[in-house]
Amino acid sequence: MNPGLPDYSSLTPAALDEACQGAIDACQAGLAAIVSVPADQRTYANTLLALEEAQQPVALASGAWALMADVAVDEDLRESAREWKERLGRYTVGLGFDEELYRAVREFADTPEAATLSGEEARLLEHTLRDYRRNGFELAAGDRRRLRLLFEELVELESRFMQAIADWQDGIEVGREELDGLPDSFIEGLQRDGDRYRVSLDYPEYNPFMANARSSQLRRELMERNQRTGGQENVARLERAIEVRTEIAHTLGYDSWADYVIEPRMAGNHQTAQAFLDDLRAKVAVKAVQDLVLLADANEAALGTREIELWDHSFAANQLKRTSFAVDDLEVAAYFPLQACLDGLFELMQEVLAVRFAEVADAPVWHPDVQVYDITEADGDEPFARFYMDLWPRQGKYKHAAAYVLRTGRALADGSYQQPLAAIVANFTKPAAGQPSLLRHVEVCNLFHEFGHVLHDTLTRTQRARFAGTATELDFVEAPSQMLEHWCWDPAVLRRFARHHATGAPLPEELLAGMVAARNTGSGLATLMQVFFASLDLAYHSPDFDGDTTTTLRKICDLHGLTHLEGTHRQSSFEHLFGYEAGYYGYLWSRALADDMYTRFQAAGPLDPELGLTYRRTVLERGGSVDGARLVSDFLGRSPDHRAFLRNLGLVADPDPLLKA
Repeated sequence: MNPGLPDYSSLTPAALDEACQGAIDACQAGLAAIVSVPADQRTYANTLLALEEAQQPVALASGAWALMADVAVDEDLRESAREWKERLGRYTVGLGFDEELYRAVREFADTPEAATLSGEEARLLEHTLRDYRRNGFELAAGDRRRLRLLFEELVELESRFMQAIADWQDGIEVGREELDGLPDSFIEGLQRDGDRYRVSLDYPEYNPFMANARSSQLRRELMERNQRTGGQENVARLERAIEVRTEIAHTLGYDSWADYVIEPRMAGNHQTAQAFLDDLRAKVAVKAVQDLVLLADANEAALGTREIELWDHSFAANQLKRTSFAVDDLEVAAYFPLQACLDGLFELMQEVLAVRFAEVADAPVWHPDVQVYDITEADGDEPFARFYMDLWPRQGKYKHAAAYVLRTGRALADGSYQQPLAAIVANFTKPAAGQPSLLRHVEVCNLFHEFGHVLHDTLTRTQRARFAGTATELDFVEAPSQMLEHWCWDPAVLRRFARHHATGAPLPEELLAGMVAARNTGSGLATLMQVFFASLDLAYHSPDFDGDTTTTLRKICDLHGLTHLEGTHRQSSFEHLFGYEAGYYGYLWSRALADDMYTRFQAAGPLDPELGLTYRRTVLERGGSVDGARLVSDFLGRSPDHRAFLRNLGLVADPDPLLKA
C-alpha cells in the first residue's frame, strides 16, 4: 500500500488533535496559493485541480480520523474525535462560502480553457459552480453570511443529535420465565443481575427479542423504550434543524428544504418523490392487508389471539415462517457462522468482479477485533485499495451497521492513483465460549449490503475525488448495495458457504427451500414501513409542515394504518433525518433500480464473471462521474422499469412505469 495510511494502534487525543489541526493548516496553505494566482493566469490545473489537492488533508481527517468518534475504545479519544468531526464539518461549510475561492473558480470558468473541458473535468466545473449557486452566491453578501451561519448551526445540531443516540442506554429487566420463546444461547448472552436479565436496545438483543419473546406486553414495553431513544432533547434539536433548513431553502428561493435537496438527485423535485411514494403506498397496501391476515393467523395459533399490533409483527412473522415454511431464524443462524459468511462473500466477489482480498495481519487497528484486507486485481499482486471490518459490539461503539469512506480514490499528478480506504462498522453477535458469531439470515443480507458500499468505494476509478465511489445521487447510492443482497437469496450461492458451525453439514435443502419460499412473508408490511419513514421524512421537509414533529408523526402513522405509541417520539432516534433528510425515499427508489439491474444476473447466472466485470466497469468504477440514470441504462441496455421491484415484493407488476429515471 502507498504511504499515508492511518496508524490507529497508538492514536491518542493529542495525536488526533495534531493530525486534524495539521489537515486544516495544510488546506489553508493550499487555498492561499490558489487565490494568489492572477486572473489572467487561471487554468484548470492551478484552480480546480489545486482546489481538490488542497482539500484532501481535510477530507482524510473527516474520514479516517473522524471515524474514531464511532469506534474508539477510549472515551477521551471518542470525545476528541466528535469535537473534531463537528469542527471539520464547520470548516468545510466555510470553504463553500469563501469569497476569494469563489472568485478564483469564477475567473477560471470565464477562460477559453474552461469552455473546452469535457468528461469529468467539465462535470467538476459544472458541479462546483452549482454548489456556489446553492450556497447563495447569486444573492447579496448579507444573505450569504446568514446562510453560512445557518449551515454551521446544522453541523452542530447533527453532532448533538447523533451523540444523544449513541450515548442512550435503556432496556428492560425481566425474569427467566419472561424470556419464554428465547433460546438458551440468547439468554446466556444477556447481562444478568441475580435472577434478573437485561434486554438492551442494541439490535443483537432487540431484534431477536421482538421476534421470539412470547410476551406481547414485554415486546410493547421494549418498543416503547426504543421509540424514546434520544429523548425530548433530540425532538427539540430536530425541530430546530427543520426550522433552519426551511429558512435556508426560502432564502435560496425554494419552496421547501425537500425541493432544495432533491433538485440535484434523480427524482429532481419534491413532487416527483412524493408521487413515487404515494403510488407505491397504494400498490403495497393490498399486500399489507393480506400480510396482516396471515400474521393474525400465526399469532392466534401461537398465543390464542388474532389481535395484532405493531410490536407483534416481528413475532408473528417469525411464527409464520416456522409453521408455514419450517424456517426458524435462530435455527438458520447455526448455518451462517460469521467467518464462513465472510469467506463465502469474498470468494463470490472475487469470482464475479475479478479481484482478490488478502487479510493484512499486522495492520495498525483501533481494536483487536478489527480485521483489515487489501484488494488486488485477480491477476495482480499490488494492492490498490484497503478496507477495515469492525463487526462486534462493545461499549461506546456506534450501535448499528454502516460503511464509511476513509479516503477516496482519485488520479494523482504523478500518474498514479490514490488508493481508496473504507470501513464496515457493525454489531453482530460476538463469539461466545464454544460458539462462533452466528448470523440470522437478515444479518447475512446486512453484511452483503454494507460490503456493497465498500466495493463501490474501493473499486472506483474516477479521475476526480468529487465523483469517487459512493459520491453519486443519494437516490442512486444504495442501488449497488441493495443489488448485492440478491446473492443472499440464490440457492446456488448459499450452498457454497452455508454450513453448520458445529457439524459442517450443509444447509438442508428443505430449509433452504423454505427460506426462499418465505422471502415475501410480510413484504407488504415491511415495504409499507419504509414508505412510512420516507413519507415522514418528506412531510417534515415539505412546505406545509407546521413545526410540530410529533403531531406530524401521528398523522403519518394514521395515513399508513400504524399505531403511534403515546408518550413516545420515534423521530428522536431517526438518524436519517440528519445527512439523509428529505432523502429516505431514496432507499425505495434505488431498490427499484437494484432489482432491475439484478435481472441481468438472473438471466446470465449470479456467478457469471463476464457480466460481473461489465458491472464493475459500467457501474462501480464510474462512481458519480455520470448521472445515475445513465449508469443504470448503460448496464441494462435500456431504460429502467419497476417490474422486477414489484415482482420481488410478491406483487403483480403493471405496465405503467412507477419509476422514471
